[in-house]
Amino acid sequence: MASIDLEKMRHKIKSTQWALVDFDWDSPGADRITPEQWPKLKAFMADLMWIEHVGARGFAALAKSAPTETLREIYTYFHAEEQRHANAEMALMKRWGMLEDDECPAPSPNLRLVINWLDRYADDTPFRMLATLIPMLEVALDGALCKFLLEIVEDPLCHAVFAKINDDESRHLGVGFTVMEIQGNSPRYIASMHMLASLLDPRLIAGAIIYFPLLNSMRDNLNELGLSEEKLYRAIDKFEKIGGRTQQGRNNPWYRVIAFHGSLVVDRNNLFYHRPVDLLVTISRMIPQRLLPKPPSWVGELTYQPIA
Repeated sequence: MASIDLEKMRHKIKSTQWALVDFDWDSPGADRITPEQWPKLKAFMADLMWIEHVGARGFAALAKSAPTETLREIYTYFHAEEQRHANAEMALMKRWGMLEDDECPAPSPNLRLVINWLDRYADDTPFRMLATLIPMLEVALDGALCKFLLEIVEDPLCHAVFAKINDDESRHLGVGFTVMEIQGNSPRYIASMHMLASLLDPRLIAGAIIYFPLLNSMRDNLNELGLSEEKLYRAIDKFEKIGGRTQQGRNNPWYRVIAFHGSLVVDRNNLFYHRPVDLLVTISRMIPQRLLPKPPSWVGELTYQPIA
């Protein structure tokens, strides 16, 4: 994946927008979800939908702090695209009989904590950190999970919808890795000092405690669906390989930190990491619903309706 021309990419993004009305949601194939798949797939799709909104909230924050007008416009489009992905996934859940009337699937406790943190602090998160973390989430959670889903679902419409979603994700990643390399061009000493100052921020420490269990939780969800967690680990490895393909990328101190965390995630033998993080996953699932943060106000904008 070579670095891209951001101005050309901006025009490409504008010319490749799509809408839910582009699909026939009553087309044949909805009955190809097996009874054995249905309950686990419902939980998986609900989490996947909310992960799209984690990405959307991150892109909204990046649009506010982007250093150039071109990047601001690109991230604004990406924000809207992630929201569209979530709505498309809700529409698939409705098609498969997983939602009643205007029901909105509830996020898992871990995802609700992540969403609450982003809603409160994303706009104050350093651009450099967020611009490096989002590509990791796009590779490991969003894009990878979307591809894994197609291995077990035979509904042709699902494949058609995710062809559009995956095309969007490929552009998100192209921009993400290019911005990571651009950031690697700045003096390493200054960039490292900025990073160290951010790492001491209590808000960022709290965010890490919430973020770490997210990857382990998604690993468990893949296992529930009968998919190999090794595929998730290969996706995480992809972040390290692509992000570190150039000297500029390797010079980005946030890339080094996030890639190191990725190496801990894929090493299942590292019990010093996985035992406490798995415990955090368990604890998050035990939190009573009444004690969890209320969903943010924009939740009311979610819809499975095939809007333009």
